[in-house]
Amino acid sequence: MAKMYNEPIKIGIVGTGGIGRGLAKLVARRSDFEISGILTRRTDYIENLGVSQRLITMHPEKLMESSDVIVVSTGDVMYSTFIIDLAFTYQLPVVTMDADTQVVSGSWLSKRGILTEANGDQPGCLAALNLEVIQMGFKPLVYGNIKGFLDLNPSLESMIYWGQKQGYSLNSVTSFTDGTKLQIEQCLAANFFGLDIAEQGMIGLETNDFEAGAFALGREAMDRKKVLSDYIISRESPPGVFITATHQEDLVAELKTYKMGEGPFYLLYKPNHLCFFEIPNSILNLVHKNEILMDNSIQPRISVGAIAKRKLEGGSSINKAIGSMELRGETVEIKAQPKHVPIGLMSQARLIRDVEPGQLVTFDDVELPESLAYTAWKETLNELIVSGESSKSIVQP
Repeated sequence: MAKMYNEPIKIGIVGTGGIGRGLAKLVARRSDFEISGILTRRTDYIENLGVSQRLITMHPEKLMESSDVIVVSTGDVMYSTFIIDLAFTYQLPVVTMDADTQVVSGSWLSKRGILTEANGDQPGCLAALNLEVIQMGFKPLVYGNIKGFLDLNPSLESMIYWGQKQGYSLNSVTSFTDGTKLQIEQCLAANFFGLDIAEQGMIGLETNDFEAGAFALGREAMDRKKVLSDYIISRESPPGVFITATHQEDLVAELKTYKMGEGPFYLLYKPNHLCFFEIPNSILNLVHKNEILMDNSIQPRISVGAIAKRKLEGGSSINKAIGSMELRGETVEIKAQPKHVPIGLMSQARLIRDVEPGQLVTFDDVELPESLAYTAWKETLNELIVSGESSKSIVQP
């Protein structure tokens, strides 16, 4: 897969949302990259593309034939799973900024080809920060996300307002606000690093003191004798990621000298996550160094289940659960909730019985259309059963 450094890397971009358009504009003027095409399902003119519309294609095979690497960011688990699997039939490596897909299909896909999550979104930033932290001898206790605001059940009116104000789609701004996106990101981090969650949905400590909040989660982890994936809610904190860690006792004085505090807890953080701006480095590391920054692991232990925001009646349909007014996501242990439906699979789904507010949706509650993503999830569960990592009471949907 390694490519000569003096040859431009031909990048096939999948998706024309904010990430895809931003990446196209970013790399178009670089000599080390060449955009081979931009795959879309939109039939109209792509606004604010920043590069020639001639690069747009609606034919996946055409994109694959002309690319060295595929970058996927669609926010559509079903579509992304299909495209990534297709790329593997062309022996192409894939970089994603698509944690939604990783936590449903990523474990299955990683066995079929070369797949990595990119730096830039919170999970990738945690992976990059971890490389630095470990090399300095720190021992992580908490891998954390920073959330400025959380409303588990926002109104449609407020989401329309904020979506228009911030330039996000309704689904995107809702998934940010109700915490679904954060839960998905921390699920991916948990599976990659082999972390635990303290409880369903994590702790989510609310604080106006970033360091104190991070240290409080560190104490929770130490008391539980676990390394945790979790988050804090703090308007005053930077919009990035953090790791709460300890270090060896005979270096406490030196760490104090370098303004790291008294110990035993130390806070290391990245104060921003720059999304598509950080993807090029992940592409270079993958193509030239065969470096996989992050994936969902081949035996995931954590998933993101669908929680009803309001009463859902049997016979009703869910078009897309992530970012909807009907459902939000919460991290769950697969072993503890083997029948849960991953929220990423709740697309074109039909409820077959009533679901109460706050209830976790299970496969007994819903009918799902067949898809490659659904197949990937079922096969991942089957392998967990065989390996003994999950309960044998899983009912195959």
